[in-house]
Amino acid sequence: MRRTMIFKSRWGWMGVVETENGIATIVLPKASRMMVAADVRRGSRGQSEEESSPRLRAARKQLTEYLAGRRTSFTLPLDLSEGTAFQRRVWRALQNISYGHLHSYQELAARVGGPQYARAVGNAVGANPLPIVIPCHRIVSQDGSLGGFSCGLPAKRRLLAIEGSLARICRRGRNS
Repeated sequence: MRRTMIFKSRWGWMGVVETENGIATIVLPKASRMMVAADVRRGSRGQSEEESSPRLRAARKQLTEYLAGRRTSFTLPLDLSEGTAFQRRVWRALQNISYGHLHSYQELAARVGGPQYARAVGNAVGANPLPIVIPCHRIVSQDGSLGGFSCGLPAKRRLLAIEGSLARICRRGRNS
């Protein structure tokens, strides 16, 4: 059984989905509760009930603290079981990128198997079901430009600004 929580953050409506194994999905801020509910339904396989639990409340608390600039790491159990073995390897490598630091797709590819995997790494980063907690926003293009972000570049800019790394990109005269 999956449980979901939809809540309002300072950035908009967000959603969190948990399974018996841990937090499985995070829906980044949207303009309306209905938009988040649609994303939660789309991302959930099987039945999902909206209800609270200690784990969902902890996820909400940690996410809102992060968005307010009061948290730099997360202590949530995660359920990565819906990813492929390669995706899980990439997601674990993403978790090792410290708050405020940036890495390129090529650097991440080198960590998980070699530079020839850069495109596959990009696909795995884009499929990340737990943005913010698994910090895919910390991945930039080789030239230091922002690159892409499944939740949109404005959201990526805001996340990097919280961590102080957007200012470093802008100072170097790179694409922001």
